[in-house]
Amino acid sequence: MELKATNISFKYPLAKEYLLKDINIHLDNNKIMGLVGDSGVGKSTLCEILSGYYPNFEGSVELDGQKLPEKEFCPVQLIYQHPEKVMNPKWKMKDVLEESWNVDDQLLSDFGIQKSWFTRFPQELSGGELQRFSVLRALNPKTKFLIADEMTTMLDAITQVQILDAVLKIVKQRKMGFLLVSHDMDLVNTICDDVIYFNDINGI
Repeated sequence: MELKATNISFKYPLAKEYLLKDINIHLDNNKIMGLVGDSGVGKSTLCEILSGYYPNFEGSVELDGQKLPEKEFCPVQLIYQHPEKVMNPKWKMKDVLEESWNVDDQLLSDFGIQKSWFTRFPQELSGGELQRFSVLRALNPKTKFLIADEMTTMLDAITQVQILDAVLKIVKQRKMGFLLVSHDMDLVNTICDDVIYFNDINGI
């Protein structure tokens, strides 16, 4: 399975200069890849382009030679650093999770999710609790490639380990592609097979 971005360039509508310029990136499901770079250089924007959130960019993104679907479920899923920003505050957590798929009890246990949380609203849970839901939402059975953008930055060490262990187990079982974006080089070096340095691929 291959996720391929070719000649990606992007600038915001009112910006004079490009944030991303002529980026080429080729990822597959044979390696767990890391992406590292300074804050504000465009890593998150690139992740959003790779997962189909930004349609207005120059270049192309293909998964196994096919463009990402615009209206159907996207097989490339993005996990954000701040889960509260991608959840409807008016929905209870059961609805937030089941909007994506119905998760079995074993996976809920693997991710440390208590069913008593299902009746709560997002603002009634901690950041770590919300991130567990956010990650599981992204692990829909239709997901072929997972991009984690600073997924564990805001979490305590114990929660980091639990979530990453659970994610890596599923990634390997399903033979999914996985791109980890992080400032934590110790973490990247520990779990990634190879590393991409953002400054090396951005033509700015």
